[in-house]
Order: sequence, then C-alpha cells, then structure tokens
Amino acid sequence: MDIREIQNLIKFVAKSGATEVKLEMDDFKITIKTTNEASAPEGVTTYIQQQPPATQQSAPAAVAAPEASAPVAPTAPAVDDTSKYLVIKSPIIGTLYRKPSPDKPTFVEVGSTVSKGDVVCVIEAMKLFNEIESEISGKIVKVLVDDSSPVEYDQPLFLVDPS
Repeated sequence: MDIREIQNLIKFVAKSGATEVKLEMDDFKITIKTTNEASAPEGVTTYIQQQPPATQQSAPAAVAAPEASAPVAPTAPAVDDTSKYLVIKSPIIGTLYRKPSPDKPTFVEVGSTVSKGDVVCVIEAMKLFNEIESEISGKIVKVLVDDSSPVEYDQPLFLVDPS
C-alpha cells in the first residue's frame, strides 16, 4: 500500500462517518480514528505500524493525517512580519530529518541561502527517504519543524525571505 492509497483511505473514512477503522495486512497495520466531526480531515488520526520481519525489530511509526488547509505561516506575534516570507511546505506525510545522516551537518540553517532545487531536508515515508528540494530561492529565516519529528502533507517547514 503506497502513500496515495493511504491518503485516499483516510479521506474515505473521514467522509464515511465511521469513528474507527482498522486494516491489517501481512506487513503492516493501519488504524484510523476520527473525532466527533468525522467530515473534517483535521479530526482524523492515522497510526501505521510496520510488522517486524522475523529477524528484525522495528518500532511503530505514528503518522498524522493530511490536513485540508494547513496554515500558510506559523502563529507569530506580528502577522505582518511573516507575510513577506514564502513557505516551503511538506509534499508528503512522514518523519522529517534535517540531516542526510546522523554524523553529517544539517542541510540548511537559519541564515542559509537556498536556490531552487537545493535539498532542504529529507522526509522518511514508509521506509523510503525522500529528498525535499526548495521550489524557491532566498534566505532561510525560520525553521518551523524540529529534526526527527512527524510532518503532515502541506505542513509549513521553512520560512524563506525571497529578497
């Protein structure tokens, strides 16, 4: 089952009005729980647990459902401050890593200059590491997500000053 199939399943469950759905397959389990407002995608929580092979141990991965409308900028004391910045958003759900490996430096820091196509982070989704490239050029002014933290589809990751 790939990411798109999981996202479609989440949308279907959210629209169906079901409060909980469990799906077990040979190599993973998916549990989707909704709140009282089943029609709102924000009220859906999904847990994906990889079944460990007989020779390996693996920890379950908790993944939050995609949001219908993610905020354009994080809450800040002054809205005018962030309105001039562009946002790099997550194209997928998964776990964000700011370094290519634990012993390497981070891809970008506050103050780093990025060009279109530069790798800004890696997101692990279903044991695949996806390099996330900047679609804009500018200077990183704020990192909105911690290293090794789960991210949602369309979640803001970095604020970039295009000037």
